[in-house]
Amino acid sequence: MLSPLCQRSDMSMQTEHPITVHRRRERDGVPLNDRLLRQSVLSGMYRRVVAGSYVRETAWKNLKPIQQHLVRVLEVADRARGPIVLTHSAAAAIHTIDRIGARPNLVDVRIAQSGGGRSSGAVRRRALGFEGVELVEWRGHLVTSPAQTVVDLASEATFTAGVVAADQVLWEHRSGGPLARHDELLGAFDTNRRRGVGRVPAVLEFSTELSDSVRESEARVLLDRLGFPRPELQKEFVLPSGRTVRSDFYFPEQDHVGEFDGVGKYFDPDILAGRTPEQALLEEKDRGDALRRQVSGLSRWRTPDQRDPARLYSILVADGLPSRFPPPRKRA
Repeated sequence: MLSPLCQRSDMSMQTEHPITVHRRRERDGVPLNDRLLRQSVLSGMYRRVVAGSYVRETAWKNLKPIQQHLVRVLEVADRARGPIVLTHSAAAAIHTIDRIGARPNLVDVRIAQSGGGRSSGAVRRRALGFEGVELVEWRGHLVTSPAQTVVDLASEATFTAGVVAADQVLWEHRSGGPLARHDELLGAFDTNRRRGVGRVPAVLEFSTELSDSVRESEARVLLDRLGFPRPELQKEFVLPSGRTVRSDFYFPEQDHVGEFDGVGKYFDPDILAGRTPEQALLEEKDRGDALRRQVSGLSRWRTPDQRDPARLYSILVADGLPSRFPPPRKRA
C-alpha cells in the first residue's frame, strides 16, 4: 500500500539504460574469465560501474555525467532485494534534473530515521525518514518527486546548486513541460521544514522557469553576486531577416544583452540538428552581429570566464554594464 503522498510514475522519468551493461551474473551460458575481465579493466577497455557490472570505456565517455549516474542508479535498483526509495542525486538522474560538477559514485537511498545513515557497496543510505515526503513509483521502486528532490538538494547543497536544481525543474521550455510548478516546490518545502530552513526559501525565491541551461542558472547567481542589475531572461528580438531570437540575459535600463556561449551548441548532435559545427558557428556569429546592431551593448562569455568571477566582472564592465560592487579579487 502506497502512502497518501505517493504519486504515479511520470512519463518523463528515465527507465532504460543509455548504453549496454555487461553483468557477471548474466553469463548466457558463456563462462566469464575473471582474469581477462581484470585485464580489460586495467587496460581501460572496460569500466566497472558497480560490483559485477561493466561498460565499455568508449561508450561511457560518450555519456553526459547525468547519464553516467543513471547507469549506476539502474544497476543498484535492478539488484536490490526489495523496493528501495531513491533520493537526492539518484532522484535527480531519474528525473533528468541536471547539475554542475561531478556526480557522486554512490547511489542515494532514503531510509527510516531510525535506520542510521551509512554507506556500503554502491549505496549511500540517508536516514531522513519519510514523513511528509513526496514519492513517485518507478520501476518497482519509489523515488522522491521532482519538487521533493529540489528541496532535498537545496537543503544541503550550495545556493548556486540549489538554484540550478530548482531552475531545471521549473524550466518551461523542457520537452513535455516543467517537472513541477513553483507552488509545488513551496508545498514540498512546507512539509519538510526540518532541514535547510535558511537556504531553501532563498533558493525558491530566486528560481525561475526561464533559465534554459545549468550554466545560465549559474550565471544568474554570479551576476547577482557581482552586483550587476537583475536581467530579463529570454527576451525576444526580431532580426532584419525576420527571424525571432531570444537572448539569455537582457538588461533593459542599459539596453544591454548578455550571452553565455556554451560549446554544446557547436558539438551536441541534438542541438546541431544535421548542421556541421562550422555551420552552427557561422549562424551564431551572424545572429550575434545582427543582435549587436539592435542594442546599445552586448557581452558574450564562455565557461572559463564564468569560473573566474573577476574575469567575468572585467568583461561585463568593459562592455559598458555597470556594477554596484567593486571588482572581486583576482585568483592567485
